[in-house]
Amino acid sequence: MANIKSQIKRNRTNEAARERNKAVRSEVKTRVKSAERAIAEGADNADELVKQAVKSIDTATSKGVYHRNNAARRKSRLMKHAAAGPVEG
Repeated sequence: MANIKSQIKRNRTNEAARERNKAVRSEVKTRVKSAERAIAEGADNADELVKQAVKSIDTATSKGVYHRNNAARRKSRLMKHAAAGPVEG
């Protein structure tokens, strides 16, 4: 445990930020997963779900949860799946 007053406060703020970031990451993962599932099934609303997933990735980036290159990579992969269309099988 820290003895320095400023470090004690910093630990509290870090914990609060960690919880916020965790919630944002979880939302992004959920939206991306639902978009990928819709793409694989060829659902009618797949485009809308992809749009929502990209928006949540952009929001996470603007909040500083993801680095911009990380966000670009995630969006690129998602769009690549969307362009490929439903999986035949």
